[in-house]
Amino acid sequence: MSLVLPDGPVSLRNATVPACLIGGAGDLVRLDLALAGGKLVAPAPGMAEVDLKGAMVLPAFVDMHTHLDKGQIWGRSPNPDGSFMGALGAAGADREMYWSAEDVRRRMDFALRGAYAHGTCAIRTHLDSIPPQDAISWPLFAEIRAEWAGRIDLQAASLAGCDMVLDPAFDVLADRVAAHNGTLGLFTFPMPDMPARLRRFFQLAADRGLQTDFHADETMDPAVNTLAQIAEAALETGFQGRVVAGHCCSLSTMPEVEALRTLDLCAKAGIGIVSLPMCNLYLQDRHPARTPRNRGITLVHEARARGIPVAFASDNSRDPFYAYGDLDMVEVLREATRIAHLDHSATDWVQSVLTTPAMLCGFPAPSLTPGAPADLVIFRARSWTEFFSRPQADRTVLRAGRPIDTALPDYAELDDLMRTA
Repeated sequence: MSLVLPDGPVSLRNATVPACLIGGAGDLVRLDLALAGGKLVAPAPGMAEVDLKGAMVLPAFVDMHTHLDKGQIWGRSPNPDGSFMGALGAAGADREMYWSAEDVRRRMDFALRGAYAHGTCAIRTHLDSIPPQDAISWPLFAEIRAEWAGRIDLQAASLAGCDMVLDPAFDVLADRVAAHNGTLGLFTFPMPDMPARLRRFFQLAADRGLQTDFHADETMDPAVNTLAQIAEAALETGFQGRVVAGHCCSLSTMPEVEALRTLDLCAKAGIGIVSLPMCNLYLQDRHPARTPRNRGITLVHEARARGIPVAFASDNSRDPFYAYGDLDMVEVLREATRIAHLDHSATDWVQSVLTTPAMLCGFPAPSLTPGAPADLVIFRARSWTEFFSRPQADRTVLRAGRPIDTALPDYAELDDLMRTA
């Protein structure tokens, strides 16, 4: 939609908003919003008026699990077979061969410009942190975070395997993460001494006052359940910081009793779960010449029923782990709704791309209440079925109450980086 706003305070009449975002009950409601001085304010007599005619209005989005450092490398390092192991191999080889500061900078900036145009105001990215890449990517991230301040709030979480935890290099990494105000992350897979490794991990995080963020059980193997071990270690160590676990795919294939017991442990330990529906649908249960039987998504309904915070996020974009994607949270919420049957369910799932990820990361909570920043996304849709039926490519994005340019960056900008192959 093409929305023209007059200068000065303005009342946006007849907006459709989710009731949960204004402290109400039910699904969608109609109301008037007002903007002045870059913030939401109470409507007042004498304001200029714009009739939205029922257009849906949401706050700007929070994308809490991305990989900005990996993004946009498909052109030079595609996944050879679409499998998880194919992704690991292709991404690792690309990192070793091409990830200079300039290469990572240009691809990250490209991704951020797209996310900004789509209406995202906050992002947590995981950074591959296996030496020597950590010495390149973390200082670079600090520069980019400063450059994007005021447009997108940025956080970074380290990404390294649990096989590295007992190595002195992991202590160095934890210090680096702390120096850059980051989050300590870990990719877990079965190891015989996993409890000791997790206790060590939580101790390193606690000593430095760091939050934690795991890649857990990104597999359809029902025998893999490091998520339960993460919860047990968090409880055993009394870790007081935030614990987030992403993926958790094997919950969907293990015996129901074990899956639900694991979620009970997560609830007790205060663990939040972030599901990455598009990437997991792409990678999981992929076998040559065989139709996939499983969706790869974790047990989001069962988690929510136990009071576990559940968020959805983009994960990878145009790299070996996911050949598609554009850091568009509308696409994420639309596909999560279809893949996980969020419809005919709770009416507040929109919080999973707004206030829930903000809470899990410590970002300011997106809001539609007076006093909040007028960072809004306005859609030519009056109901959820209208919202989810189209890509919403004609959305209007307001930052500080003014429309921004929503033109997306041209893929051709990165052609020379792809030719390095």
